[in-house]
Amino acid sequence: MERRALGRTGIEVSVLCLGSMTWGTQNTPKEGHDQIDRALEAGINFVDTAEMYPVNPISAKTIGRTEEIIGKWFERDSRRNDVILATKHSGAGLSYLRDGAGITAESIPETIEGSLRRLKTDYIDLYQFHWPNRGSYMFRQNWNYDPSKQDALAVRQNIEDCVGALQAQVDRGVIRAFGLSNESAWGTAQWLSAAERTGGPRVASVQNEYSLMCRLYDTDMAELSVNEDVGLLSFSPLATGLLTGKYQGGAIPVGSRLSLSPELGGRKTDRAFEAVDAYLAVALRNGLDPTQMALAWCLRRPFMCSVIFGATNMAQLDVALASIDLTLSDAVMEELDITHRAFPMPY
Repeated sequence: MERRALGRTGIEVSVLCLGSMTWGTQNTPKEGHDQIDRALEAGINFVDTAEMYPVNPISAKTIGRTEEIIGKWFERDSRRNDVILATKHSGAGLSYLRDGAGITAESIPETIEGSLRRLKTDYIDLYQFHWPNRGSYMFRQNWNYDPSKQDALAVRQNIEDCVGALQAQVDRGVIRAFGLSNESAWGTAQWLSAAERTGGPRVASVQNEYSLMCRLYDTDMAELSVNEDVGLLSFSPLATGLLTGKYQGGAIPVGSRLSLSPELGGRKTDRAFEAVDAYLAVALRNGLDPTQMALAWCLRRPFMCSVIFGATNMAQLDVALASIDLTLSDAVMEELDITHRAFPMPY
């Protein structure tokens, strides 16, 4: 499997990344372990998780369970060096962690220690901030996000303090690289600037939502990614399963994300299902599996570092893994762009 540079870190990651957010709710520990085994056999070397996982639902009882499942796999197989491991520090507002406090220089060491303990490892390859303290345009907040009350000086000071705290962890050898998630172009630029001023760790990647149906990244963030070597790690490349077609016609498969999250985080709209019909038609006309088409399209984007996908069963995992062998023609890419212009923001 092709590998791409993770920013300027010298680390190379597979172009597909195995997501883990359902391990511990929708998936058992054994199923999570089996997925890691299968993914590594297929050439994936990159696994992404977070301290707050699993989801569907998020609860105080399950916080940290996914990291524990991964830790038990490391303990079982002693194959830590075969995996580029990414995890995340949650930001402000999640009451189950640190009483909803934001990311600070003081919270970073203790949060890293918690992840290391659960993951049963002595280092994290990519340590990410899950969302910015000041809020985010992600998760449909682009419709009403208001940055006008931000204190830019305070934001920059927090960033500089956090970069210093991260450097201390790099010096300890417990993190190798640093990334952001759910970030904007302005925010990413502030982190890059702080690293340049202080000599602290430079942002290597940004993990934002990106799919045929969510292309907010295509403007300012895309330009920053290409020119600053900050690659995208795209999450929800299948639009939480919408692009597979499994929810069309009112279908709600048992155990699916839609059965657990009826609005799909604000993605379930009439226009979304119309857009899916149009994308499914492109796949049908060209003899393509829609899941593989959606993933292969992401892989061709010029700013893409790695595409994070999740699966709740082995059949889904195998379909996704097969996307690595699919190269979309220029004609198909053009059809997909035409469809996007007809349905530019379906949710």
